[in-house]
Amino acid sequence: MAIITTVTTVTGTTIAAKSLDERWFSIPPVSESQRAVFDEITNLRYMMRLPFTLPVALAASLLSASCSAPSAQSLAQNDPWEKSNRSIFAFDMRAYNAVARPVAKGYVRIVPTVAREGVHNFLTNLNSPIVLVNDVLQGNGDKAGDTLGRTAINSTIGVGGLIDVAAKMGIPQHDNDFGITLGKAGAAEGSYLVLPFYGPLPPRDFVGTAADILFDPLTYVSFHGSDTWGVVRFGAGVLDDTSSHVDAIDSIERSSIDFYATARNLYRQSRNAQINDDKPALDSLPNL
Repeated sequence: MAIITTVTTVTGTTIAAKSLDERWFSIPPVSESQRAVFDEITNLRYMMRLPFTLPVALAASLLSASCSAPSAQSLAQNDPWEKSNRSIFAFDMRAYNAVARPVAKGYVRIVPTVAREGVHNFLTNLNSPIVLVNDVLQGNGDKAGDTLGRTAINSTIGVGGLIDVAAKMGIPQHDNDFGITLGKAGAAEGSYLVLPFYGPLPPRDFVGTAADILFDPLTYVSFHGSDTWGVVRFGAGVLDDTSSHVDAIDSIERSSIDFYATARNLYRQSRNAQINDDKPALDSLPNL
């Protein structure tokens, strides 16, 4: 008889359930807060601000993958490069535990909450053009209007985005990217792939990440110290994201029998929820 395990957040809410052979028997919806945690575990999205690292990470991952043959179970999970993916995932987690996690813990202890919120708001505002382009490409006028309004309000009244005035006015913030746009257009995820420092980035999201770099106006802005600015923006983004979710990540890792498999399943669940606007993708459920 299959042994059943569940993964829980720090609040105790069940977010995934599977047998040890990794066959899903239920895929409940993912909340906004849970999705943020999954993204932090599996994908340091602020790395896209350093575009020159993307092809290097891809080359390293594919070189590692070419040295191993997929098992039947890996093929069944659409993870033909599982052996190399696991090695890269372990490397990413070692880097996280050695650097990102302790720095984030110190950041939370030392920096006042109001200052951390300002950094988060500023970075979110910088990402607004990418969100706006994808809102428009998806034909979502309501979300595009929200994004445009938030950008205008927070960039001016909000002192360059440091204060989220728009949220106080009832205009909610949402995330969007070209990987979601492709998914809404019907593009399949492709074979699961983990890149060094990036985390999971299957073909659909790899193309999406590259496109989002092109959508960012700051990609085309050159000024004295622009390279330094890019590194600072990346570092601040990783620090902000990690410090917001470090305790929840610890909780999910402790409750996971196989952390790699858990991260893979939650990554897919999170992305499917984003693509389907939090509605269950019924066609992806197994035929029981």
